[in-house]
Amino acid sequence: MAEVIFTLLMLVMLQAVLGFDNLLYISLESKKAPVSEQKRVRKVGILIAIVLRIVLLFVLVSVIEYFQEPFSFLTGHIEDVLDFAFNGHSLIVLAGGGFIIYTAIKEIWHMISTTDLGHDVEGDGSKKSKSANAVVVSIVIMNLVFSFDSILAAIGLTSDIENSTTAFIVMAIAIVLSGLLMLLLADKISAFLAKNRMYEVLGLFILFIVGIMLVTEGGHLAHLKIFGNEIVPMSKTTFYFVIAVLVVVDIVQGRYQKKLINQEITKK
Repeated sequence: MAEVIFTLLMLVMLQAVLGFDNLLYISLESKKAPVSEQKRVRKVGILIAIVLRIVLLFVLVSVIEYFQEPFSFLTGHIEDVLDFAFNGHSLIVLAGGGFIIYTAIKEIWHMISTTDLGHDVEGDGSKKSKSANAVVVSIVIMNLVFSFDSILAAIGLTSDIENSTTAFIVMAIAIVLSGLLMLLLADKISAFLAKNRMYEVLGLFILFIVGIMLVTEGGHLAHLKIFGNEIVPMSKTTFYFVIAVLVVVDIVQGRYQKKLINQEITKK
């Protein structure tokens, strides 16, 4: 019992740490919904994602070997240029990483190209807004992409539990608890970003790095080699170090900018 409780605590911590980037994506994506629907969108998206995470857990436990085995029709070698052996895991991670990179770049470009930051509009003057249901679907899909690796890690952590039913229950409880934690923090993070819009840029660049991490991990899982050079996944240590540097730079830059503004006001 002590081992089961310890494993459960480790899983909840793992889900919470790995869920940070997911929570950031939810907070930024929910802003695309009508203002009156944003809070509901976050809650519904997370609740549906919790249920689907448990379904995904059941599926992965049952057919995990099929996700790890390379597809014969997606395995090949092109001279000394390209080697690849894609499997289900690599395709999901690559697709998710590519979509996150695209989303981050699109939003960053929108920030620097729009002429009126007070009104979030497209270039043709139309309101830049998605339906609440469309945003919920985006949140649920990306939640599943983010949760894929964390569920695989959870399966690895519970491999020492002899009873498979107990292991599944422990993982399901960890998923529910981490999901409830996300539900609790989603509104707080969204409110913080709404009051401090300058941090939206930081959030988008963090998402961009998350996308890069997923793409490199997907390339590694696919045994991808370009000109004989194997794609190496970004380590979690490197990822968190880069995030820490970005946060520190953003804080220092913000304070320095305030000093410069105060100096200008004093001179005038």
